[in-house]
Amino acid sequence: MDDGLQSWGRYPTAQQSLLRLRDRFAPLPAFDGHALPRGNGRSYGDVCLDDGGTLLDVRGLDRFIDFDPATGVLRCEAGMLLGTILELLVPRGWFLPVVPGTCFVTVGGAIANDVHGKNHHAVGSFSCHVQCFELLRSDGTRRVCSLNENADWFAATVGGLGLTGLITWVELQLRPVAGAWFDTETRRFDRLDDFFELSETSARSFEYTVAWVDCTTRGSALGRGVFSRANHCAAPPTAKLPREGRLRMPVVSPFSLVNGPTLRVFNWQHFHRAPKTLQQSPQHYRPWLFPLDGIRDWNRMYGPRGFLQYQCVLPPAVARDGMRELLERIAASGQGSFLAVLKQFGAIVSPGLLSFPRPGTTLALDFANRGRVTFELLDRLDDIVVAAGGAVYPAKDARMSGERFRTYFPAWRQFEAFIDPAFSSGFWRRVMQ
Repeated sequence: MDDGLQSWGRYPTAQQSLLRLRDRFAPLPAFDGHALPRGNGRSYGDVCLDDGGTLLDVRGLDRFIDFDPATGVLRCEAGMLLGTILELLVPRGWFLPVVPGTCFVTVGGAIANDVHGKNHHAVGSFSCHVQCFELLRSDGTRRVCSLNENADWFAATVGGLGLTGLITWVELQLRPVAGAWFDTETRRFDRLDDFFELSETSARSFEYTVAWVDCTTRGSALGRGVFSRANHCAAPPTAKLPREGRLRMPVVSPFSLVNGPTLRVFNWQHFHRAPKTLQQSPQHYRPWLFPLDGIRDWNRMYGPRGFLQYQCVLPPAVARDGMRELLERIAASGQGSFLAVLKQFGAIVSPGLLSFPRPGTTLALDFANRGRVTFELLDRLDDIVVAAGGAVYPAKDARMSGERFRTYFPAWRQFEAFIDPAFSSGFWRRVMQ
């Protein structure tokens, strides 16, 4: 058993064997007990861990299979990183329709967690642009799945957390772009209501919208933050490519660098450095879409106990009051976050049985793992989300109860019938207890 593999949150720990896959035509290798496909391990909790089992590492399945430059249809193996696709095809005028906050995610992982981006209100989730994929089961059977062929398996595998089988290859529809650049506009806002107003007006003419929110403030400053919006554009005349990220957290800090004093200083500075009125600037897609990718191994700053990410979504009718209540609870706890991201989901329905994106407002935060007080805070946040009729994202969870999961995702019973009998995960065993 190997306990060296962790999720990106570095919590929880797990002991598991590792088998590396390199041939999509080969059957699954023999393993004892249960197994779980693993992409690049960028999930935050235990959906990518299989304590006591075997991880099937798909990073070796990283080949391009076919690309049509006339239509933008790409077929590649499931271990291909999204960043690799962008690096090779953006210069040819094509872009992934949806990307999460990091480019270090595999295509298979993007499907298994049905990832979303800053443009959900315009184009939906990642799976909305998947044309088909092959699913290899532990009994050796292979299914090509799409909305028209094996549609029930397609729906179960999208957002299915790797439990329905191994995705070997994927066919994606890319979108044409003028180049690698964005026209961006940024300004700070003073209260939570401003965020909702900016989001509503921006959605009409901007494909990408997102806000950072200061979760350390209370009273009249509750929910203040920095709003950003953008569209694809051609390279400006003076464009210079950004430097590759050279910053790196070299070792795991002996203690968390994220604490009350550092949070207050960082959040105060980040807010006050932002312009009061809209500031326009061209930006390359890498630093704008993936700002944290410029700091390698940034998760080490949280120390040996790691951190817990929490992402929830609240329905539109209750989003303002619910988000206000969540932010008040977080600020009162003194356990704020550097990385508090607030954005709107649109009405485009994700095809997966367990897909997280749904209409409403979503908030994502990182909390240093302080043990009991952190878990109690997250339980209280769950109370607010449940009362609002919202949901918590499994890909970023390490502690939600089974009762809460089943409330958030009522299709779990239907999904259960599609689980490969040889596959399991720490997450699934936890929420099915």
